[in-house]
Amino acid sequence: MWNGRTVSVVLGTYAERDSIRRVIEGYFETGVVDEVVVVNNNAEAGTEEEVAQTKARQVFEKQQGYGFSYRRGLHEATGDIIVLSEPDGTFLPRDVIKLLTYGEDCDAVFGTRTTREMIWRGANMGFFLKWGNWAVAKLVEVLFNTSHLSDVGCTNRLITRETLDSIKDKFSVGGSHFGPELMLLIITSGARVVEVPVNYLPRVGESSVTGDIKKAIRLGLQMIVYVVRFRLRTIGKTSGKAAPRTMGSPDRAD
Repeated sequence: MWNGRTVSVVLGTYAERDSIRRVIEGYFETGVVDEVVVVNNNAEAGTEEEVAQTKARQVFEKQQGYGFSYRRGLHEATGDIIVLSEPDGTFLPRDVIKLLTYGEDCDAVFGTRTTREMIWRGANMGFFLKWGNWAVAKLVEVLFNTSHLSDVGCTNRLITRETLDSIKDKFSVGGSHFGPELMLLIITSGARVVEVPVNYLPRVGESSVTGDIKKAIRLGLQMIVYVVRFRLRTIGKTSGKAAPRTMGSPDRAD
């Protein structure tokens, strides 16, 4: 629990059998996480048994895809605050404290993996992935006039229950570009958003997407097309805007 609000962590899993148990335990060890929801998205053999040895709640999503997995996790999570993460060991569970701290002032917190000092040796954040994510994030920043963004594909994010409830019926992406959809729906809802650097570690095992440069390029182009089309669909439409803050006048209840 964090300042009287319950905290859920959502992990979608497909090929993380060898790391998922350690990641789950790491989140519970922070002392602020009330539940971990694991979405088994047709995961490799042995994953179910690894999760069963922890306090996590496991649900099964048969529709294959990053988006389908995390949409199911967001639906299943019961917390007042929901944190998305990965079970592959690339994120440090203790960074949940950082997200929650910034969440005191914002409705959503986006992690970024592109800060050089936070990228660990051996992490899968080479030149193409780093600057590709940065470039698409800057496209979003310009087209939607947001605050600073530098990583469009980072799973490690926080969203409040109130913000999730305002956008959950608009989800449509089931594939790997669900990340940008979630980001854009949050931004255009008028939620107060901030981006913070998170640690990015070497992955346990190999990613089914970013481990293949051709697939990574294809995903990057798919994200660009999605962002542009989303902007075109919303031109002229009224979207929410975060109200300016004033001293001594809190604008949201905790």
